[in-house]
Amino acid sequence: MEKATAEIVINLNEKQTIVELTQLLAPFKSDVYIVNRSGGNVVEANVKSFLGLVSLRIGNGNRVTARAEGSDAQEALNKVVQFLT
Repeated sequence: MEKATAEIVINLNEKQTIVELTQLLAPFKSDVYIVNRSGGNVVEANVKSFLGLVSLRIGNGNRVTARAEGSDAQEALNKVVQFLT
């Protein structure tokens, strides 16, 4: 199984919504997770899950870890990085 990780700083523009990320990743077979360590809490959620994304409470300037696991992990991770930065 392929695995890929990246450390990123969130930088969404005004027109982007985090829900779009879930839709963008739907075609991928890999599972994609984001770990948010801001505010003294550590929260990890599957990016393909709308409820998971909401629980992350990420915003511009947050430093997060994105991790993908599966047959198309690197491609899926690239989409996440491109969308969030």
